[in-house]
Amino acid sequence: MSIRADINMPRRRVIPVIIAVLVAAGIACAGAVYDFWRPSVPPPRFAVVKAGYNRSEAVLLDRHGVPLQELRLDHRGRRLEWVALGDISPALIRAVLHGEDRRFYRHRGVDWLAVGGAVWNRLWGGPPRGASTITMQLARKLTAREERRSPPKTLGEKWRQMKAARRLETEWRKEEILEAYLNLITFRGELQGIAAAARGLFGKDPGGLNDTESLILAALIPSTNQSPERIVGRAGRIGGSLGIPVGTAELQSLVQERVGRPYRLPPRLSLAPHAARILLSQPGARVVSTLDRDLQEQVLGILNRRLAENRERNVNDGAVLVVENKSGEILAYVGNSGETASAPHVDGVPARRQAGSVLKPFLYELAIEKKILTAASLIDDSPLQIPTPTGLYIPENYGRDFQGPVTLRTALASSLNVPAVRTLMTLGADTLVMRLRDLGMDSVRKDGDYYGYSLALGSVDVSLRELVNAYRSLANGGRWSELALVPGAARRKSRQVMSREGAFVVSTILSDREGRTITFGWENFLSTRFWTAVKTGTSKDMRDNWCIGYSDTYTVGVWIGNFSGAPMWNVTGVTGAAPVWLDVMNHLHRHRPSVAPAPPPGVTSGYVHLREGRESPREEWFVSGTEPAAPGFARPRTVTYGEARIVYPVAGMIVTIDPDIPEDYQLIAFEASEPAAVSSWRLNRRLLPSASHPLLWKPSRGTHRLEMIDKEGVVIDSVTFTVR
Repeated sequence: MSIRADINMPRRRVIPVIIAVLVAAGIACAGAVYDFWRPSVPPPRFAVVKAGYNRSEAVLLDRHGVPLQELRLDHRGRRLEWVALGDISPALIRAVLHGEDRRFYRHRGVDWLAVGGAVWNRLWGGPPRGASTITMQLARKLTAREERRSPPKTLGEKWRQMKAARRLETEWRKEEILEAYLNLITFRGELQGIAAAARGLFGKDPGGLNDTESLILAALIPSTNQSPERIVGRAGRIGGSLGIPVGTAELQSLVQERVGRPYRLPPRLSLAPHAARILLSQPGARVVSTLDRDLQEQVLGILNRRLAENRERNVNDGAVLVVENKSGEILAYVGNSGETASAPHVDGVPARRQAGSVLKPFLYELAIEKKILTAASLIDDSPLQIPTPTGLYIPENYGRDFQGPVTLRTALASSLNVPAVRTLMTLGADTLVMRLRDLGMDSVRKDGDYYGYSLALGSVDVSLRELVNAYRSLANGGRWSELALVPGAARRKSRQVMSREGAFVVSTILSDREGRTITFGWENFLSTRFWTAVKTGTSKDMRDNWCIGYSDTYTVGVWIGNFSGAPMWNVTGVTGAAPVWLDVMNHLHRHRPSVAPAPPPGVTSGYVHLREGRESPREEWFVSGTEPAAPGFARPRTVTYGEARIVYPVAGMIVTIDPDIPEDYQLIAFEASEPAAVSSWRLNRRLLPSASHPLLWKPSRGTHRLEMIDKEGVVIDSVTFTVR
């Protein structure tokens, strides 16, 4: 065999090999074509995709369905509302189509010319070219949504996208494909969808984008985090191809200003951020609340206006809560003053602050309910020194003066401190602590000994929400139930905490304009043209201002102070919180009257004339059985009220000697309601050497009987108590 023959032999064999390869390639192509045109899994319907779109924000609605607050909850991406294609700027649509898919309206999912061009460039070493149509990109996005992962960028996956794009084109209209694409793609960083991109980068709705802004957004699509230089270059090429006269300098300036810095996308609605944090938990949710948008806006404006008036007195923060009495539904929830607050994220409604005098109504109601005191009982407002383990406790009134014997009505309405402490000494701190807990003040966690007699002056920390609901219970005749931010939720728990009779009497006192004149005068921010009951409070060092009160329909609570805890300068409840309370109440009742509550069964009225003209004669309310004992009692009547009696110790009281405290500091004060009427004290049938007031006695263990004797030697009053 020749060398030539040896060489030609393989060549003759090449032909069958080539034919075999061509046949195999043909079969493979036929199979691929068949696979491509074979029906695939149907895509989700457009309506389903749109309905399943979730914003990264949830929306809080008011009781009428009006939006109040947007709150971002999904931090994986920033998505705003779905935007219809007709609400998107034509300039943006034109720029996106030209940059991403020029033959969008002519192909059926796959642009074969673009595919061929991409393959040709790849074979001959040219620059890479994208061949994915808008439909293919959307198909990839929908696959990622369904599988909760991004598909790998392989040839097999590209083939799968082409098949899905073809099927998508048979099921959806072109306008639906383009609308879904613009709402689902990521433009920059975490900005997903045209609404977030337009507002986050340019502060505009999608319909307001101009040519230059549209070119920049279109340039962002291929690579969401590309450099400003590449964005400017691509935007310029798209603009030049479209014939849009935009210069490089203009593009550079706008890209640097808008894209080259962190985006800012504040919520469009921000009237109730703190209520939204309580109620909103799911991205895209729309939750209906009990709030009223118009009222919420009014209250926020009132708070800001009044805070501005007191800014020079170091008043920076405040909170307001408005509640409907019957339902317990919260109508306005203002946790702070918003942008003007020292700490806008702090919610002043649940924050615990020192209560001050706003607890006094519950102290006196308890004394009236237990029939220990009446509204006409005389309580001595004179200097008081109480021995405690840490020294003497010496309560003082706000004005640092004393009124002498005053009625309970005057003591409460004028917020006198010493009578409140004397009442607590009679009642017992533990008794008041239990009542406050029954009223929902869960922050009062210690026992009475921990708080001591300063509890009468509000030394405990409570929240505005707790106080408003406690006052609402007074408005509802002593019945307590939960507050609600969701319609209907307040009807779950309800209980009678205070007696209806005691709550009614206290309400008449808190509405008594004359009764508060000693401290506040006739003209003040607590006086309304309609019936209201109200109480103010100021904590130690003027750190907290309170004003809480109710009409026949609403309860309004106001706290004024500083979130930092810094004291205010010469600001009291009646000058700080009360003006806010009055403005809110006047707004609530601008078209609605408020009438005084009807007396419940179990109370009776009588005309009271106090001895020595201490206070003006008046008609007073009593829990039945506690009215003054007078022959021929009738209504109206004139009786002399205010006979002296022992105020402390209380009948049946048990005192325990503490072995850890020196005995010289463990003294019991003997006190009378009218010191001038006391000539001497008698303990266990033995006269004590002094009749001073108060008389301090060193206790000894055992059961003791104390008698109070007047100048004629008659026993006016007596009590029995025990020392252990």
